[in-house]
Amino acid sequence: MRRGCFISVEGIDGSGKSTHIKFIQQLLEASGKTVTVTREPGGTMLGEQIREILLTPRSESISANTELLLIFAARIEHVQKIISPSLAAGKWVLCERFTDASYAYQGGGRGLPLSDISILENWALGCFHPDLTLIFDLPASVGMKRALVRSQQLDRFEQESVDFVDRVRMAYLSLAKNNLKRYCLIDASLSLVEIQQAIQREITPFLEIHLHV
Repeated sequence: MRRGCFISVEGIDGSGKSTHIKFIQQLLEASGKTVTVTREPGGTMLGEQIREILLTPRSESISANTELLLIFAARIEHVQKIISPSLAAGKWVLCERFTDASYAYQGGGRGLPLSDISILENWALGCFHPDLTLIFDLPASVGMKRALVRSQQLDRFEQESVDFVDRVRMAYLSLAKNNLKRYCLIDASLSLVEIQQAIQREITPFLEIHLHV
Protein backbone atom coordinates (compact mmCIF):
# COMPACT_ATOMS: atom_id res chain seq x y z
CA MET A 1 0.00 0.00 0.00
CA ARG A 2 1.31 3.43 -0.95
CA ARG A 3 1.85 6.12 1.65
CA GLY A 4 -0.82 8.76 2.04
CA CYS A 5 -0.16 12.51 1.92
CA PHE A 6 0.14 14.88 4.86
CA ILE A 7 -1.49 18.32 4.65
CA SER A 8 -1.24 20.87 7.45
CA VAL A 9 -3.30 24.02 7.95
CA GLU A 10 -1.73 27.02 9.68
CA GLY A 11 -2.54 30.60 10.59
CA ILE A 12 -3.14 32.90 13.54
CA ASP A 13 -6.16 32.41 15.81
CA GLY A 14 -9.30 33.67 14.12
CA SER A 15 -8.14 32.87 10.60
CA GLY A 16 -10.83 30.19 10.17
CA LYS A 17 -8.67 27.07 10.18
CA SER A 18 -11.35 24.78 11.64
CA THR A 19 -13.91 25.88 9.06
CA HIS A 20 -11.49 25.56 6.15
CA ILE A 21 -10.30 22.11 7.27
CA LYS A 22 -13.86 20.81 6.91
CA PHE A 23 -13.97 22.09 3.33
CA ILE A 24 -10.56 20.59 2.52
CA GLN A 25 -11.71 17.27 3.98
CA GLN A 26 -14.75 17.33 1.70
CA LEU A 27 -12.55 17.97 -1.35
CA LEU A 28 -10.21 15.10 -0.46
CA GLU A 29 -13.01 12.65 0.28
CA ALA A 30 -14.80 13.62 -2.94
CA SER A 31 -11.67 12.53 -4.79
CA GLY A 32 -11.80 9.13 -3.08
CA LYS A 33 -9.25 9.71 -0.32
CA THR A 34 -9.69 8.34 3.19
CA VAL A 35 -8.86 11.23 5.52
CA THR A 36 -7.63 11.39 9.12
CA VAL A 37 -8.41 14.81 10.59
CA THR A 38 -6.43 15.81 13.67
CA ARG A 39 -4.96 18.82 15.47
CA GLU A 40 -2.05 20.17 17.48
CA PRO A 41 -1.38 20.34 20.23
CA GLY A 42 -3.47 17.23 20.76
CA GLY A 43 -4.48 14.31 18.59
CA THR A 44 -3.74 11.65 21.23
CA MET A 45 -5.02 11.24 24.78
CA LEU A 46 -1.73 12.51 26.19
CA GLY A 47 -1.58 15.25 23.58
CA GLU A 48 -5.02 16.53 24.55
CA GLN A 49 -3.95 16.64 28.20
CA ILE A 50 -0.89 18.67 27.24
CA ARG A 51 -3.14 20.91 25.13
CA GLU A 52 -5.22 21.62 28.22
CA ILE A 53 -2.10 22.62 30.14
CA LEU A 54 -0.91 24.90 27.33
CA LEU A 55 -4.20 26.64 26.54
CA THR A 56 -5.70 27.12 30.00
CA PRO A 57 -5.15 30.68 31.29
CA ARG A 58 -3.25 30.66 34.59
CA SER A 59 -1.79 33.12 37.05
CA GLU A 60 1.55 31.30 36.97
CA SER A 61 3.41 31.92 33.72
CA ILE A 62 4.89 29.16 31.55
CA SER A 63 8.39 29.82 30.24
CA ALA A 64 8.82 29.85 26.46
CA ASN A 65 11.20 26.88 26.59
CA THR A 66 8.80 24.83 28.71
CA GLU A 67 5.99 25.70 26.30
CA LEU A 68 8.09 24.56 23.33
CA LEU A 69 9.13 21.29 24.97
CA LEU A 70 5.56 20.46 25.98
CA ILE A 71 4.39 21.04 22.42
CA PHE A 72 7.09 18.79 21.00
CA ALA A 73 6.32 16.11 23.59
CA ALA A 74 2.73 16.10 22.36
CA ARG A 75 3.94 16.21 18.75
CA ILE A 76 6.16 13.14 19.10
CA GLU A 77 3.21 11.15 20.49
CA HIS A 78 1.01 12.53 17.73
CA VAL A 79 3.37 11.51 14.93
CA GLN A 80 4.10 8.07 16.33
CA LYS A 81 0.53 7.10 17.24
CA ILE A 82 -1.70 8.95 14.76
CA ILE A 83 0.00 10.62 11.81
CA SER A 84 2.62 8.06 10.75
CA PRO A 85 0.31 5.01 11.12
CA SER A 86 -2.40 6.77 9.10
CA LEU A 87 0.03 7.65 6.31
CA ALA A 88 1.44 4.12 6.28
CA ALA A 89 -2.11 2.79 5.89
CA GLY A 90 -2.57 4.93 2.76
CA LYS A 91 -4.77 7.52 4.43
CA TRP A 92 -4.39 11.24 3.90
CA VAL A 93 -3.75 13.24 7.08
CA LEU A 94 -5.21 16.72 7.50
CA CYS A 95 -3.80 18.45 10.58
CA GLU A 96 -4.64 21.79 12.17
CA ARG A 97 -1.17 23.14 13.00
CA PHE A 98 2.12 21.24 12.99
CA THR A 99 5.80 22.16 13.46
CA ASP A 100 5.42 25.42 11.52
CA ALA A 101 3.30 26.65 14.43
CA SER A 102 6.30 26.25 16.74
CA TYR A 103 8.42 28.43 14.46
CA ALA A 104 5.61 30.99 14.33
CA TYR A 105 4.44 31.04 17.95
CA GLN A 106 7.48 30.10 20.00
CA GLY A 107 9.96 31.51 17.45
CA GLY A 108 8.21 34.58 16.09
CA GLY A 109 5.88 35.21 19.01
CA ARG A 110 8.04 34.26 22.01
CA GLY A 111 11.36 35.16 20.43
CA LEU A 112 13.07 31.79 20.84
CA PRO A 113 15.98 31.27 18.41
CA LEU A 114 14.80 29.50 15.27
CA SER A 115 18.02 27.51 15.32
CA ASP A 116 17.04 26.01 18.69
CA ILE A 117 13.61 25.02 17.34
CA SER A 118 15.29 23.49 14.29
CA ILE A 119 17.63 21.42 16.47
CA LEU A 120 14.67 20.17 18.52
CA GLU A 121 12.68 19.42 15.37
CA ASN A 122 15.53 17.41 13.85
CA TRP A 123 16.03 15.46 17.08
CA ALA A 124 12.32 14.75 17.59
CA LEU A 125 11.11 14.25 14.02
CA GLY A 126 14.08 14.05 11.67
CA CYS A 127 13.07 15.29 8.21
CA PHE A 128 9.37 14.56 8.77
CA HIS A 129 7.15 17.41 7.61
CA PRO A 130 3.87 17.93 5.71
CA ASP A 131 3.72 17.42 1.97
CA LEU A 132 1.61 20.59 1.65
CA THR A 133 0.93 23.45 4.07
CA LEU A 134 -1.86 25.98 3.64
CA ILE A 135 -1.34 29.19 5.60
CA PHE A 136 -4.45 31.33 6.09
CA ASP A 137 -3.22 34.89 6.42
CA LEU A 138 -5.05 37.62 8.27
CA PRO A 139 -4.05 40.90 9.97
CA ALA A 140 -3.47 40.37 13.68
CA SER A 141 -6.16 42.82 14.78
CA VAL A 142 -8.80 41.16 12.58
CA GLY A 143 -7.93 37.68 13.82
CA MET A 144 -8.12 38.80 17.44
CA LYS A 145 -11.56 40.37 16.90
CA ARG A 146 -12.82 37.17 15.28
CA ALA A 147 -11.41 35.05 18.11
CA LEU A 148 -13.13 37.30 20.64
CA VAL A 149 -16.49 36.90 18.89
CA ARG A 150 -16.03 33.12 18.53
CA SER A 151 -14.88 32.25 22.05
CA GLN A 152 -16.86 32.53 25.26
CA GLN A 153 -13.53 32.42 27.10
CA LEU A 154 -10.22 33.24 25.40
CA ASP A 155 -7.46 30.67 25.83
CA ARG A 156 -3.91 31.54 26.94
CA PHE A 157 -2.69 32.27 23.41
CA GLU A 158 -5.82 34.21 22.43
CA GLN A 159 -5.17 36.51 25.39
CA GLU A 160 -1.79 37.60 24.01
CA SER A 161 -1.18 41.15 22.77
CA VAL A 162 -1.71 42.31 19.20
CA ASP A 163 2.09 42.74 18.92
CA PHE A 164 2.58 39.07 19.81
CA VAL A 165 0.02 37.94 17.22
CA ASP A 166 1.55 40.22 14.60
CA ARG A 167 4.98 38.64 15.22
CA VAL A 168 3.38 35.22 14.77
CA ARG A 169 1.84 36.35 11.51
CA MET A 170 5.13 37.75 10.23
CA ALA A 171 6.85 34.44 11.07
CA TYR A 172 4.26 32.56 9.02
CA LEU A 173 4.73 34.94 6.09
CA SER A 174 8.49 34.43 6.29
CA LEU A 175 8.07 30.65 6.20
CA ALA A 176 5.85 30.90 3.13
CA LYS A 177 8.24 33.27 1.36
CA ASN A 178 11.22 30.99 1.88
CA ASN A 179 9.61 27.77 0.64
CA LEU A 180 7.15 28.34 -2.18
CA LYS A 181 7.14 24.65 -3.05
CA ARG A 182 5.47 23.43 0.16
CA TYR A 183 3.57 26.48 1.40
CA CYS A 184 0.45 28.04 -0.08
CA LEU A 185 -0.59 31.42 1.27
CA ILE A 186 -4.33 32.14 1.26
CA ASP A 187 -5.92 35.52 2.07
CA ALA A 188 -8.28 34.75 4.97
CA SER A 189 -9.81 38.24 4.87
CA LEU A 190 -11.75 37.33 1.71
CA SER A 191 -15.33 36.05 1.72
CA LEU A 192 -15.89 32.38 2.53
CA VAL A 193 -16.74 31.63 -1.11
CA GLU A 194 -13.55 33.32 -2.33
CA ILE A 195 -11.45 31.48 0.24
CA GLN A 196 -12.94 28.15 -0.77
CA GLN A 197 -12.22 28.94 -4.41
CA ALA A 198 -8.60 29.69 -3.46
CA ILE A 199 -8.37 26.42 -1.51
CA GLN A 200 -9.71 24.53 -4.49
CA ARG A 201 -7.12 26.15 -6.78
CA GLU A 202 -4.35 24.91 -4.49
CA ILE A 203 -5.72 21.46 -3.64
CA THR A 204 -6.83 20.42 -7.14
CA PRO A 205 -3.37 20.31 -8.78
CA PHE A 206 -1.93 18.67 -5.64
CA LEU A 207 -4.59 15.98 -5.93
CA GLU A 208 -3.89 15.51 -9.63
CA ILE A 209 -0.22 14.93 -8.90
CA HIS A 210 -1.12 12.29 -6.30
CA LEU A 211 -4.14 10.94 -8.15
CA HIS A 212 -3.01 7.32 -7.99
CA VAL A 213 -1.36 7.49 -4.55
